[in-house]
Amino acid sequence: MRALRSVVLAAAVLLLQAGVASAQEAVKIGVVDIDQAINATEQGKSAREELNKKRKAGAAQLKPLIDKGRALSEELQSKRFVLSEEALYQKQLDLAKIQADVQAQMTALENDYKIAQEELLNPLRKKLVETIDEIAKSEGFTVIMERNTPGLLYSKEALDVTDKVIARFNKKG
Repeated sequence: MRALRSVVLAAAVLLLQAGVASAQEAVKIGVVDIDQAINATEQGKSAREELNKKRKAGAAQLKPLIDKGRALSEELQSKRFVLSEEALYQKQLDLAKIQADVQAQMTALENDYKIAQEELLNPLRKKLVETIDEIAKSEGFTVIMERNTPGLLYSKEALDVTDKVIARFNKKG
């Protein structure tokens, strides 16, 4: 019981100190959507275009194998009752191999895409955080929080500094 009173008392003292500090200095809060900022900056748009090219190249690489599997599947359906048991079994094995190859290539391409995404977007994210820090210091923000942060359930639109971050980031180049 005594420990609980000590904790409550300590919390009350901290709240009073925070109240005194905020009475002396105005609190300025901002909110930024980093994902929106990444997508809206020139470098972010360029990175997205490069990622889209990688995704399309991967799809083009898979297309012949998928088409081959589709054709074999259609052949199996149309000739199921005409083929010998051994020929049918062999075509089913071939189809299973193609399906496994497609799945393996899809997994490899997705992993490559994720790596490319990290390589392209993480440096941008780091630069954006530096830009946010500059804005916070130059404009006297007490805190700038990320919009999609757990715990941030609501914020007024007027607190959003995403457009400022995008403009300053693009200006820096």
